[in-house]
Amino acid sequence: AAIARRFDLTPDHVFLGNGSDEVLGHAFPALLKHDLPLLFPDITYSFYKVYCGLFGIPHKPVPLDDHFQIRTADYRQPNGGIVLANPNAPTGVALPLESIRELLMHNTESVVLVDEAYIDFGGHSAASLVKEFPQLLVVQTLSKSRSLAGLRVAFALGQPGLIAALERVKNSFNSYPRDRLALLGAQAA
Repeated sequence: AAIARRFDLTPDHVFLGNGSDEVLGHAFPALLKHDLPLLFPDITYSFYKVYCGLFGIPHKPVPLDDHFQIRTADYRQPNGGIVLANPNAPTGVALPLESIRELLMHNTESVVLVDEAYIDFGGHSAASLVKEFPQLLVVQTLSKSRSLAGLRVAFALGQPGLIAALERVKNSFNSYPRDRLALLGAQAA
Protein backbone atom coordinates (compact mmCIF):
# COMPACT_ATOMS: atom_id res chain seq x y z
CA ALA A 1 0.00 0.00 0.00
CA ALA A 2 2.88 2.39 0.79
CA ILE A 3 4.36 1.82 -2.67
CA ALA A 4 1.01 2.59 -4.30
CA ARG A 5 0.56 5.79 -2.28
CA ARG A 6 4.09 6.93 -3.14
CA PHE A 7 3.18 7.01 -6.84
CA ASP A 8 -0.52 7.92 -6.40
CA LEU A 9 -1.66 4.45 -7.45
CA THR A 10 -3.92 1.82 -5.88
CA PRO A 11 -2.71 -1.57 -4.60
CA ASP A 12 -4.14 -3.08 -7.84
CA HIS A 13 -1.29 -1.32 -9.67
CA VAL A 14 1.44 -3.08 -7.62
CA PHE A 15 3.09 -6.50 -7.92
CA LEU A 16 5.59 -7.66 -5.28
CA GLY A 17 8.28 -10.21 -5.96
CA ASN A 18 11.46 -11.77 -4.61
CA GLY A 19 13.89 -9.31 -6.11
CA SER A 20 13.73 -7.72 -9.53
CA ASP A 21 15.10 -10.82 -11.26
CA GLU A 22 12.00 -12.73 -10.18
CA VAL A 23 9.70 -9.89 -11.24
CA LEU A 24 11.44 -9.80 -14.62
CA GLY A 25 11.33 -13.60 -14.79
CA HIS A 26 7.53 -13.44 -14.48
CA ALA A 27 7.13 -10.46 -16.82
CA PHE A 28 8.90 -12.09 -19.76
CA PRO A 29 6.52 -15.07 -20.17
CA ALA A 30 3.44 -13.20 -18.91
CA LEU A 31 3.72 -10.02 -20.98
CA LEU A 32 6.57 -10.19 -23.50
CA LYS A 33 6.26 -13.55 -25.28
CA HIS A 34 4.90 -12.86 -28.76
CA ASP A 35 5.67 -13.70 -32.38
CA LEU A 36 7.32 -10.33 -33.01
CA PRO A 37 10.76 -9.79 -31.45
CA LEU A 38 11.30 -8.20 -28.08
CA LEU A 39 13.47 -5.09 -28.40
CA PHE A 40 16.16 -4.04 -25.94
CA PRO A 41 19.53 -2.25 -26.19
CA ASP A 42 22.51 -4.22 -27.44
CA ILE A 43 24.47 -3.13 -24.36
CA THR A 44 22.27 -3.57 -21.28
CA TYR A 45 21.49 -5.92 -18.40
CA SER A 46 22.63 -9.35 -19.60
CA PHE A 47 19.68 -11.29 -18.16
CA TYR A 48 17.25 -9.88 -20.74
CA LYS A 49 18.84 -12.11 -23.38
CA VAL A 50 18.91 -15.02 -20.90
CA TYR A 51 15.16 -14.69 -20.21
CA CYS A 52 14.48 -14.63 -23.95
CA GLY A 53 16.43 -17.86 -24.38
CA LEU A 54 14.77 -19.49 -21.36
CA PHE A 55 11.24 -18.66 -22.47
CA GLY A 56 11.75 -18.96 -26.24
CA ILE A 57 11.11 -15.28 -26.90
CA PRO A 58 12.38 -13.89 -30.21
CA HIS A 59 14.44 -10.78 -29.58
CA LYS A 60 16.33 -8.11 -31.44
CA PRO A 61 19.04 -6.05 -29.75
CA VAL A 62 18.93 -2.39 -30.79
CA PRO A 63 22.33 -0.63 -31.02
CA LEU A 64 23.13 2.26 -28.73
CA ASP A 65 24.48 5.41 -30.36
CA ASP A 66 28.18 6.39 -30.32
CA HIS A 67 27.73 7.95 -26.87
CA PHE A 68 26.16 4.75 -25.42
CA GLN A 69 22.71 6.34 -25.36
CA ILE A 70 19.36 4.84 -26.27
CA ARG A 71 17.72 6.43 -29.32
CA THR A 72 13.99 5.98 -28.76
CA ALA A 73 13.30 6.53 -32.47
CA ASP A 74 15.13 3.23 -33.14
CA TYR A 75 12.34 1.43 -31.25
CA ARG A 76 9.65 2.61 -33.66
CA GLN A 77 9.40 -0.74 -35.38
CA PRO A 78 7.11 -3.75 -35.08
CA ASN A 79 7.81 -5.51 -31.79
CA GLY A 80 6.48 -7.91 -29.20
CA GLY A 81 7.55 -5.55 -26.42
CA ILE A 82 10.34 -3.26 -25.34
CA VAL A 83 12.59 -3.58 -22.29
CA LEU A 84 14.77 -0.69 -21.17
CA ALA A 85 16.94 -0.39 -18.09
CA ASN A 86 16.80 3.23 -16.97
CA PRO A 87 19.45 4.28 -16.18
CA ASN A 88 20.88 1.69 -18.52
CA ALA A 89 23.15 -0.91 -17.01
CA PRO A 90 26.11 -1.06 -17.44
CA THR A 91 26.42 2.32 -19.20
CA GLY A 92 24.73 4.38 -16.46
CA VAL A 93 23.13 6.66 -19.03
CA ALA A 94 19.55 7.63 -18.15
CA LEU A 95 16.72 8.47 -20.51
CA PRO A 96 14.83 11.65 -19.67
CA LEU A 97 11.21 11.11 -18.66
CA GLU A 98 10.04 12.97 -21.76
CA SER A 99 11.89 10.45 -23.97
CA ILE A 100 10.11 7.58 -22.21
CA ARG A 101 6.78 9.36 -22.71
CA GLU A 102 7.56 9.79 -26.43
CA LEU A 103 8.45 6.11 -26.72
CA LEU A 104 5.16 5.13 -25.07
CA MET A 105 3.18 7.43 -27.36
CA HIS A 106 4.68 5.70 -30.42
CA ASN A 107 4.48 2.16 -29.02
CA THR A 108 0.88 1.55 -27.99
CA GLU A 109 0.40 -2.06 -29.10
CA SER A 110 2.92 -3.86 -26.87
CA VAL A 111 4.25 -3.67 -23.33
CA VAL A 112 7.11 -1.32 -22.51
CA LEU A 113 8.97 -2.52 -19.42
CA VAL A 114 11.21 0.06 -17.76
CA ASP A 115 13.66 -1.60 -15.36
CA GLU A 116 14.56 1.02 -12.78
CA ALA A 117 17.03 -0.92 -10.64
CA TYR A 118 19.31 2.15 -10.51
CA ILE A 119 16.78 5.00 -10.80
CA ASP A 120 17.56 6.38 -7.35
CA PHE A 121 21.13 7.07 -8.51
CA GLY A 122 20.03 9.37 -11.33
CA GLY A 123 17.04 10.06 -13.51
CA HIS A 124 13.30 10.34 -12.99
CA SER A 125 11.06 7.34 -12.46
CA ALA A 126 8.56 6.45 -15.14
CA ALA A 127 6.14 5.44 -12.37
CA SER A 128 4.46 8.81 -12.78
CA LEU A 129 3.37 7.66 -16.27
CA VAL A 130 1.67 4.40 -15.21
CA LYS A 131 -1.83 5.88 -14.96
CA GLU A 132 -1.48 7.50 -18.39
CA PHE A 133 -0.08 4.54 -20.36
CA PRO A 134 -1.73 1.11 -19.99
CA GLN A 135 1.19 -0.63 -21.74
CA LEU A 136 3.82 0.57 -19.22
CA LEU A 137 5.31 -1.67 -16.54
CA VAL A 138 7.90 -0.14 -14.20
CA VAL A 139 10.11 -2.46 -12.14
CA GLN A 140 12.09 -1.33 -9.10
CA THR A 141 14.15 -3.16 -6.50
CA LEU A 142 15.07 -2.48 -2.89
CA SER A 143 18.46 -4.14 -3.42
CA LYS A 144 20.47 -1.21 -4.75
CA SER A 145 19.79 2.27 -3.34
CA ARG A 146 18.05 0.93 -0.23
CA SER A 147 20.85 -1.60 0.46
CA LEU A 148 18.39 -4.44 1.10
CA ALA A 149 19.63 -7.07 -1.36
CA GLY A 150 19.35 -9.82 1.24
CA LEU A 151 15.62 -9.23 1.69
CA ARG A 152 14.94 -10.03 -1.99
CA VAL A 153 12.08 -7.57 -2.45
CA ALA A 154 11.14 -5.76 -5.64
CA PHE A 155 7.97 -4.47 -7.18
CA ALA A 156 6.34 -3.71 -10.49
CA LEU A 157 3.93 -0.86 -11.13
CA GLY A 158 1.44 -1.05 -13.96
CA GLN A 159 -2.20 -1.05 -14.92
CA PRO A 160 -4.28 -3.75 -13.12
CA GLY A 161 -4.44 -5.94 -16.24
CA LEU A 162 -0.64 -6.17 -16.42
CA ILE A 163 -0.42 -6.84 -12.69
CA ALA A 164 -3.05 -9.60 -12.95
CA ALA A 165 -0.99 -11.32 -15.66
CA LEU A 166 2.08 -11.23 -13.41
CA GLU A 167 0.05 -12.68 -10.53
CA ARG A 168 -1.19 -15.56 -12.71
CA VAL A 169 2.37 -16.53 -13.65
CA LYS A 170 3.64 -16.15 -10.06
CA ASN A 171 0.80 -18.24 -8.67
CA SER A 172 1.58 -21.07 -11.08
CA PHE A 173 5.07 -21.34 -9.53
CA ASN A 174 4.73 -20.28 -5.89
CA SER A 175 1.86 -18.26 -4.51
CA TYR A 176 3.62 -17.42 -1.20
CA PRO A 177 7.14 -16.28 -2.13
CA ARG A 178 7.76 -13.44 0.37
CA ASP A 179 8.40 -13.77 4.09
CA ARG A 180 7.01 -11.47 6.77
CA LEU A 181 10.40 -10.02 7.79
CA ALA A 182 11.19 -9.06 4.19
CA LEU A 183 7.83 -7.34 3.86
CA LEU A 184 8.37 -5.40 7.12
CA GLY A 185 11.84 -4.34 5.99
CA ALA A 186 10.48 -3.29 2.60
CA GLN A 187 7.72 -1.27 4.21
CA ALA A 188 10.23 0.50 6.48
CA ALA A 189 12.45 1.28 3.48
